[in-house]
Amino acid sequence: MTFESERSLPRNVWVLTAVSFLTDVSSEMIVHLLPIFLASVLGVGTALIGLIEGVADTTTSLLKVASGWLSDRIRRRKALAVAGYGLSTLAKPFLYFASSWAWVLGVRVAERLGKGIRTAPRDALIAGSVDPARRGWAFGWHRAGDTGGAVVGIGLAIALLTSGSGGGGDLGRQAFQRVVLVSLIPAVMAVILLAVAAHEIAPPAADGTSRRGLRPGLARGFRYYLAVVVVFTLGNSSDAFLILRARSVGLSVIGVLGMMLMFNLVYALLAGPAGALSDRIGRRRLLTAGWGVYALVYLGFAWMNAVWHAWVLMAVYGVYYALTEGVGRAFVADLVRAEAHGTAFGAYHAAIGLAALPASLMAGILWQGVGAWPGFGPAAPFFVGGVLALAAILLLTRVPQPSAGASLGR
Repeated sequence: MTFESERSLPRNVWVLTAVSFLTDVSSEMIVHLLPIFLASVLGVGTALIGLIEGVADTTTSLLKVASGWLSDRIRRRKALAVAGYGLSTLAKPFLYFASSWAWVLGVRVAERLGKGIRTAPRDALIAGSVDPARRGWAFGWHRAGDTGGAVVGIGLAIALLTSGSGGGGDLGRQAFQRVVLVSLIPAVMAVILLAVAAHEIAPPAADGTSRRGLRPGLARGFRYYLAVVVVFTLGNSSDAFLILRARSVGLSVIGVLGMMLMFNLVYALLAGPAGALSDRIGRRRLLTAGWGVYALVYLGFAWMNAVWHAWVLMAVYGVYYALTEGVGRAFVADLVRAEAHGTAFGAYHAAIGLAALPASLMAGILWQGVGAWPGFGPAAPFFVGGVLALAAILLLTRVPQPSAGASLGR
């Protein structure tokens, strides 16, 4: 199959892809080390790690809605995106001084607030910069660049850890601080690039038939899709639990980073082609396939008992991400009018974020237990996640599917 040439994509898609690449180089150097840092250095239990991850994601949810709505109201996307990336960058240096779980929580919340400000306007800017028939390809290419940054970031983290004392077999405070300092360089570069190179794309002014931001005939389908996404996300706890599960079968710190590098490499290689395929055969088919892969991976994590199982499952997990991340965003753009893209993306990301807290809390409690209630062990969160994914697949079949590449907003 021949996919569209990336050279014909608009400048904004290229710029925003490069910005996400640099941002993920920075973020992925740190994010996979945080659960290990919390557990091994600060002595935090899995239930509390689940709380930290869930609160960090959920506190940004309403902000995503507000930021997306505001970008529609003022008809400006770029300024909000720059502000969001800037706030996340300003928060990261404080991890260097983290000495308690509360400190880590504070930094994570601040960093995720920046993500909450930028995500919906950025996605709306991508949707507004590209022809509707190529939305899947544009979002897939953006996800590929974002994930390529993760590959580079994890590789840099491995290099920094293995170059220090002890050969990187374990994670100490000084090694973590060294990674934090280096991660600041690409984060600052991303903010500067976005500020100077991206062009503003103003959405069309809302007309009298779309005061709610959604075409009346499609509003119900969009809301139903959000409900299905919530069902799926309730079983999709933080990826920190995948890392802790891999550690529970004996994977080293460097092994964890290598495993995540492989996951991101698979994701980066397949995201663009998957997005282009959704332009041809429809978004819902790709989402259904992706959620099916997710269910198999989570059930696999429940049953795994060897290190090599974790490596294989995380490679397949990259396929799930490639089939769903960009495609899900393109599906949102298909379901709403162009003047409401910011609001719609805000609602979409907020639905995921609002479900993240109970999902991660439930995973931590199922694993470890809380108070007088014992947990069911490391496999339990993954059984629940797999079952909820299968339920979401059945519900997804009722979501209306616009024709691939349909211009519902123009």
